[in-house]
Amino acid sequence: MTTLSPISRVVPALLVVAIATTLAGTAAAQQTRLRPEQQRITDAAIHADHQAYEATQGRIQALNDGGRPIRDYHLSKAQCWLDVSFHEYSRNDRSDFPQQALTESETLIVGMEQGASPLPTDTPLVNGAKYLRDDLWQRLRVLHGAPGFSCAQQQVACGEVELVHAGNEFNQQQWRHSKPYIQIAEELVNDAEAAARQCAVGTPAAASPTPLVANVLFEFDRDGYRDIRTYSLESVDRALASVRSEALQLRGIALVGHADRMQGRGFDANQALSERRARTVRDLLVGRGIDPGLIRYEYRGDTQQVQQCDGVRPRAALLECLLPNRRVEVRFDVTR
Repeated sequence: MTTLSPISRVVPALLVVAIATTLAGTAAAQQTRLRPEQQRITDAAIHADHQAYEATQGRIQALNDGGRPIRDYHLSKAQCWLDVSFHEYSRNDRSDFPQQALTESETLIVGMEQGASPLPTDTPLVNGAKYLRDDLWQRLRVLHGAPGFSCAQQQVACGEVELVHAGNEFNQQQWRHSKPYIQIAEELVNDAEAAARQCAVGTPAAASPTPLVANVLFEFDRDGYRDIRTYSLESVDRALASVRSEALQLRGIALVGHADRMQGRGFDANQALSERRARTVRDLLVGRGIDPGLIRYEYRGDTQQVQQCDGVRPRAALLECLLPNRRVEVRFDVTR
């Protein structure tokens, strides 16, 4: 079977011992505890914690070997919780996040080992992680009910965990440290939507596949083409490429303009700013060959903030943190 994670290569010599430890029983295995942070200064303590990770990895591998596929939502989620726990442990995270993420992994493992049904699909904000990017959470919730969810389970599960990971990093070291994990989560959401669309081909729901969504991001208080973050245009081009490669018919495009909560120039500046941004993206799409008649607009001003940045200082850091709110959502309405 496919190897699930690089964790199993950290201390390979311990794997046999670790798996044997799990045979003592599910109840005991449910109580795996990492060493208290004040003890993580000796080789023996770190060695013991690595054993705990190896034991958990061995149980996931055993479930896979027993027939539960890697793409299964709950197996994937157990793996991703384990991965982020080990990642933060390896980065010397002294908070409760490594332990709580490991516990989430174990809870799912125990449920699968015992054949529990239904297994939980909620995603706790462990260690008080900040809730970030409501737009991505909403897209993940939609995917749970999508016809092609069976093909997108792994990406959905790991996208949810990475958003929690990002929220924990935001609490500890603010937006700069959370941003890479938000980007990972966004890529996973995009991949999940693509997988769901492809999976639905040939089914009764194939005529209404999972929609394509892209976000075009703007500099603070700006609305021109040159004010767009260049990398954000890749999401538009990727969506247009999917329309072609997946043989989709484009029925329409909704452009939803937004602004961050900072005050710009003039009365009701943010509402007008969100409108100008949407019109800039409209011209961009027309330049890429889209029929103008397919495009409609909505302008939300600063009423839908997807990323809160309370307490971020100085001002330059705050403006960068608020970047996801300075967006035009590009929603492609497609059919087969």
